[in-house]
Amino acid sequence: MLLAGDIGGTKTGRAIIDPVRGLFDPVATAALPSNSFDSLETLVQAFIAENPFTVEYASFGVAGPVVAGKAAITNLPWVIEADSLRRALRVKEVRLLNDLESIGFGIPALRPEDIVTLNAGSPVEHGAIAVIAPGTGLGEGYVTFDGQYYRAHPSEGGHVDFAPANDLQIDLLRFLQRRLNHVSYEWVCSGMGIPYVYRFLRDGMGYDEPDWLAEKLASVQDKTPVISRAAFEMDEPPPICVKTMELFIEILGAEAGNLALKVLATGGVYLAGGIPPRILEPIRHGGFMEAFLKKGRFSQLLSHFPVRVVMNPQTALIGAATQGLQALGRL
Repeated sequence: MLLAGDIGGTKTGRAIIDPVRGLFDPVATAALPSNSFDSLETLVQAFIAENPFTVEYASFGVAGPVVAGKAAITNLPWVIEADSLRRALRVKEVRLLNDLESIGFGIPALRPEDIVTLNAGSPVEHGAIAVIAPGTGLGEGYVTFDGQYYRAHPSEGGHVDFAPANDLQIDLLRFLQRRLNHVSYEWVCSGMGIPYVYRFLRDGMGYDEPDWLAEKLASVQDKTPVISRAAFEMDEPPPICVKTMELFIEILGAEAGNLALKVLATGGVYLAGGIPPRILEPIRHGGFMEAFLKKGRFSQLLSHFPVRVVMNPQTALIGAATQGLQALGRL
């Protein structure tokens, strides 16, 4: 059997996969807050102790760059080494993937009910696929077909320079340049970035912050859900929250279009990560597609690229398992 894992900055999902039962019928699954453990070894050992199946191989998607079998998790104080993990788990082989690689491997395996289409486009068979995933951070990657399998490729594109697309976004960039060493897309287009956009509107643009909202934000560590829910779930949402999320959606659309052009994503652009499924209707009816298509001479080309939202929260886990089974010749 194969142990698959999706190690994120917020939570870690795990599953034990029996190749006979397939990707969508694991024999055991679990998800826990990542920061409840001091290392991946202790987390996985606890999971295996609770689910004593005979596991021989492991494949993990991790939220950070993987170099020579070693990964430092971007938003966790963990360093993961494949060989060390293999010895600790007493398995034959451990494979480490960037988290966007995991999502990329999982996308071709998704079922129709696992996605929502924003733009049908005209997909090219076996064309390249772009993946952009705002969650705790902003992940980016792409997928190509090698004649037999779809292969996912890692990227740290979420950390490239933020390129503002209008006057308000230029002001946002200037505001953040005075506060951050480097303003990347992750700082304006992720769960970590949404509070920075909010702060810009409050402190830089003079938007009013209601007292009840200030108290609520001061009482929580993760401010993004508070801002998002206030924007989309209240009868009279605070304008500062509405504008924060509008900006987030527009910036996400623009960067998704940038990525689509960079990899020529004729096979489609997929929005993954934890945030898009939670704000599906605002993405569907807001400024996302307008910003996505606003590429001058290449707007027409982009209109032919399918754009889809990944709704299955287990996609990275499915992808880690897919890559592991491919490597074993069991898929």
